[in-house]
Amino acid sequence: MRVAATVAALICFASPAVAETPPAGTVAKAGAPADETLAAWNEAARKVVTMAEDYPEAKYDFKPTPEVRSFAEQILHVAGGNVLFLDAAKTGKLKEEEPSRAIYKTKAQIVAFLKKSVADDAAFIKQTNFAAPMKSPFAPKMMSPMAYWFDAAGHMSEHYGQLVFYYRTNKMVPPESRPRK
Repeated sequence: MRVAATVAALICFASPAVAETPPAGTVAKAGAPADETLAAWNEAARKVVTMAEDYPEAKYDFKPTPEVRSFAEQILHVAGGNVLFLDAAKTGKLKEEEPSRAIYKTKAQIVAFLKKSVADDAAFIKQTNFAAPMKSPFAPKMMSPMAYWFDAAGHMSEHYGQLVFYYRTNKMVPPESRPRK
């Protein structure tokens, strides 16, 4: 499943800065792993942050069905996942903790938490040694930092897809689906 998420992330996250078409007759150089990873991270984060900022606060507690997370809980779960990935990259250990809606009561608090989690992870990615493998906190194996952070970006993207459903269920057009100006 992690491999599938990584492959999906590689396909889905190609940002214009990474996937520019080279002039005819030339071959574009691959970006450095740190640059490509950061670009993928930032693209996934941009989409989720844009939704968190755009979605009406009055609908933050909307749930498509009673047994699933509300929109606010989805955003908090993404931010909590970002914190988990960062902590695990630093310590090699998983400490799963779902951020509580009781603590993050307003849209502004939730968006601020999400943005901080994104920025903290991006700062860590920037200072990561991509030449050295790291211990996977998910399995007894080593992995590249690029694969690890593509998994993290993949997590955000999985929830982006869920958030699209929240928009559509409320007869709203997600920001990424709106006409470009």
